[in-house]
Amino acid sequence: MTLYAKHCRLYMNQTDILDFLKQENYDIAIVDPFNPCHFLIAEKLGIPYIAFFAGPFSYPLGFWLPSPPSYVPMYLSGFTDRMNFLERVINTFMYLSSYMVEIRNEEIFRGVIEEHFPPDSRPSLSDLHHKAELWIYNMDFSIEFPRPLLPHIQCISGLRAKPAKPVSQDLEDFIAESGDFGFILVTLGPIISAVYRMAFIKEMNSAFASVPQKIIWQFNVSQWPKDLKLAPNVRLLDWVKQNDLLGHPKIRLLVAHGGLNGLTEAVYHGVPVLGIPLFADQPDNINRIKAKHMGEYIPFYEIKSDKFANMIRKLIKDKSYKTAAMKQSVIMRSRPFHRTAFWEVGGAQYPLRWRRPS
Repeated sequence: MTLYAKHCRLYMNQTDILDFLKQENYDIAIVDPFNPCHFLIAEKLGIPYIAFFAGPFSYPLGFWLPSPPSYVPMYLSGFTDRMNFLERVINTFMYLSSYMVEIRNEEIFRGVIEEHFPPDSRPSLSDLHHKAELWIYNMDFSIEFPRPLLPHIQCISGLRAKPAKPVSQDLEDFIAESGDFGFILVTLGPIISAVYRMAFIKEMNSAFASVPQKIIWQFNVSQWPKDLKLAPNVRLLDWVKQNDLLGHPKIRLLVAHGGLNGLTEAVYHGVPVLGIPLFADQPDNINRIKAKHMGEYIPFYEIKSDKFANMIRKLIKDKSYKTAAMKQSVIMRSRPFHRTAFWEVGGAQYPLRWRRPS
């Protein structure tokens, strides 16, 4: 946030660009609320705005989300909506500590606000959060736990999930070699091939060699360790069309780091998940998948060949995971339309387009 505030001061000093934007007479702005400066810029331009948060529900106080700590787990708590007494106590302390986060952010940006807004109209960040016309979250309740929402908060996760298209003939031939065993898709994000240690990749490769399924692994091929022989049933690809592969009839499992977009695609297609969360919101996302019984997770520092292979076999052999995944798929697909297309105001539905009052 300190770096964001430093950049924000530079942005706000670009008066020629700000003047140009004012002359454009925009009707509305769509801002990323993770960076508070976006609210300040919209306020400086004097235009209404919609906040689109690409991650899960977090910072409920600053973002004006009702979050009863008795059954709404706080961000990064690792809890579910079924907490025992001790977990509720810890969750309550985390809830109260979010006040400190909000106060700290206000302090960090106070200098920017004082420098660029007159004394009689200096906003606070919490005021700007509340002023948003609409809050849009990249979340779907097929994954999220039950929680109260205000009328101006909409969830639109799953935009990329759609009926699958045929994969390339080369991949189709590779998948066909698996017979009835099917294949496993592995997508751990771009970080895994650039950062994590040789031992981690070696254990995964060894585990894949011991299962009968074919493995399609998204991995930067040029960064594969030269002294490590790739398992014969593994195909490395720099990039995969994840949605199309998840919709393939022979998909058996997704091994993923726990990004929201990948998980919502897995839910849409009813594919069980083995999570290897790495950082940020990923542990929370995978925890929700586990709570819905459509997957399990292994911390990356606990990856051992035998344990990893046994978990793969368990998730594929135990059909209850597939059943749960299909149940969540039905829930996600039950929405009549995406909430980005319409939003409700006073009981009526309008296109997602702000209209100035007459």
